[in-house]
Amino acid sequence: MNRAEKLETAIPIDTSCYAAVTDAIRNEAARILSDGTVTAVVGYKAGRRAGTTMPAIVTDPEKAGDLIFSPACVNNLALYLTKAKKDVVKKGRIAIVAKGCDMRALAGLMGESQLKREEVFIIGVVCAGVKGSGAGNGEPLTTGNLARKCRECTVHTPEGADLTAGTMPSLPELTPVEAREMARLEAMTPAERWEFWKEQFSRCVRCMACRQVCPFCYCEQCLCDKNRPQAVESTPRPAGNMAWHIVRAMHLAGRCAGCAECERVCPMDIPLNLLNRKMAQEMKELYGFETGLQPVEKGPLAEYKDNDDQSFIK
Repeated sequence: MNRAEKLETAIPIDTSCYAAVTDAIRNEAARILSDGTVTAVVGYKAGRRAGTTMPAIVTDPEKAGDLIFSPACVNNLALYLTKAKKDVVKKGRIAIVAKGCDMRALAGLMGESQLKREEVFIIGVVCAGVKGSGAGNGEPLTTGNLARKCRECTVHTPEGADLTAGTMPSLPELTPVEAREMARLEAMTPAERWEFWKEQFSRCVRCMACRQVCPFCYCEQCLCDKNRPQAVESTPRPAGNMAWHIVRAMHLAGRCAGCAECERVCPMDIPLNLLNRKMAQEMKELYGFETGLQPVEKGPLAEYKDNDDQSFIK
């Protein structure tokens, strides 16, 4: 860490607007539950430990006061709106609290027919950032404990929500850590990159937390769990680990919302979002496609065009 980075860790991030965001969420949740607009609100409430939060599904207007928004609201709640979560989806029209980055996941799920826009009421929240891995529960948000993805966020204010809560404060200039790491990997030879990822994946314990937290891993039975035939070895051994992560990254190509939840929950600190970002970069360079905030029925890998790159054919 250089001197500039050390100084940057001391810069606080203004989260004073989060109190107003919390009030707006509570008021809107109480209103739409009371008048029957929705049957449930998926949001955040205080966790069991001070300074933490956890996902919450509120169905009673009287419980709307439990909902909050803070720098600890790291979860991408779009996870709860797939058909795999039948106990949530079957409740009827659902409201969801969504940060700008989570809106990409909602758009992706709509494009993949996991939900319809009219089935969801979106309470968008302005977000100056959330805490990253290793941040203390009680400490304020700073440029030192900010999540890596937040340093390069371009959707601090959600677009397309039914209600947008809060006013975005000014932010300090932030070093794009992931972009810098991507550039470092791009400068490596293919053999060096292979060794880098082999070392990263060697730590994998196959806990499947990355899959369980991903909004786009909504299959009720994963191909990688099947043993007749067995597509991917299920034990945490080098070949199986490499296959699992490459298969998953390819499966998410053109779909990943960039929420970095997979990386956040990984107990072995594998930089999974870098791999997903690499795939997103390939989609942009080869097909001019970027995951956005509007539903797209077919991504670049799900349809054929006459002008598609065919250089891979030998």
